[in-house]
Amino acid sequence: MTENVSTAGAVKAPAAKKGGAGLNIAIGVSAVLVVLGIVLWAMQLSGGMIQTAMRNLDSWGLYITSFMFFVGLSAGGLIISSVPKAFGIEGFGGIAKVAVMTSIASTVAAIGLVVVDMGQPFRVWELFVYSNLGSPLMWDIIVLGTYLILSCVYLWAQVQSEKGKVSHVALRVISVIALVCAILVHSVTAWIFGLQQSHEMWHTALLAPWFVSSALVCGTGLVMAAVIALRAAGYLKLGQSHLVKLAKLLAVFLLVDLYFFGCDLLTEAFPAGSGMAVVEMLVSGPLAPFFWIEIVGCIAAAVICLVPQLRTNPLLVVASLLAIAAIFCKRVQLLVGGFQIANIDYAGVMTPFTVTNWEGNMAQAYQGMVYWPTPLEFGVTLGVVALGFLIFFLGLKFLPLKPQNQE
Repeated sequence: MTENVSTAGAVKAPAAKKGGAGLNIAIGVSAVLVVLGIVLWAMQLSGGMIQTAMRNLDSWGLYITSFMFFVGLSAGGLIISSVPKAFGIEGFGGIAKVAVMTSIASTVAAIGLVVVDMGQPFRVWELFVYSNLGSPLMWDIIVLGTYLILSCVYLWAQVQSEKGKVSHVALRVISVIALVCAILVHSVTAWIFGLQQSHEMWHTALLAPWFVSSALVCGTGLVMAAVIALRAAGYLKLGQSHLVKLAKLLAVFLLVDLYFFGCDLLTEAFPAGSGMAVVEMLVSGPLAPFFWIEIVGCIAAAVICLVPQLRTNPLLVVASLLAIAAIFCKRVQLLVGGFQIANIDYAGVMTPFTVTNWEGNMAQAYQGMVYWPTPLEFGVTLGVVALGFLIFFLGLKFLPLKPQNQE
């Protein structure tokens, strides 16, 4: 009799019904946006990369900016999941599988952004056939593919561990490997930029730890926002104390990231010289809106996470979104800033095919932002991001991501 009552109560739970319908709608919307992105990508393939705002002097744009951003999201989610198991410490209330799922979805989006940036899908095949293992770009491709496979294996191992088919020792070993790979994938991405001596903002040894700290910020923010949303939908049962631990962790990561940023700006500006151009570009130049959104967003998010009276669920979601937006703005500053300051002394031929703002001389070309995405780039990027959401929502629907005691 008791079992029948419990079963009836589980069936009538409004949260479960609402969450199920909402999840189906989210899957449908994501699928529609993916199809739209594929159509726009087909337009890009037929008309060529000239339809984008990227040119010879600013050859990377929204696709690679978003790639860096999603690599950070994926690494941060996997680190949050693997650290407690790797070091044998208390976790965050059974959110490990959800965190790994965010990592898998973000990695798929990151790989998709690389594919659309390459211009033609056949170049992916050529990349492996004619690969140069001495190139950091090839390192990144190899590490990213390995990282995706390892994330899937790690999720499988967690599910099997709950069933008693994988030992705790084996799961801990996989956790350590996953943690190392998560740090490595972001370090290799940073080295791609840091080894570019010709770009003022990129050539610094600080870039790798800075990338890792940023990954921890946006990854923790994404996991916390996802957990709060899933708890509100009735998908997860999680004590508020676990969210408080995540909030405190996010605050620490935010402060560390701001510290690294301050160190970089101080190194650029002192002694006064060519580096002051970088500081001025960020603080009061074309990239100032992105700079101040990052600074104000990080500080506001840290305050919310550190003040106990402000740690309500709505404000924690705001803090998570501010942290994620701040790191995206940071990626924009890094990539566009690397092209913003000309590193050649003599002006070349100025045409629409060489630089975005080409009507004038070299100085005039760099007065404003040298790059701003076209609507086509926004549409294709939206489709790839929707693919990441689709993977995540399908994981929630079909995979056993709930903690075992909730199922």
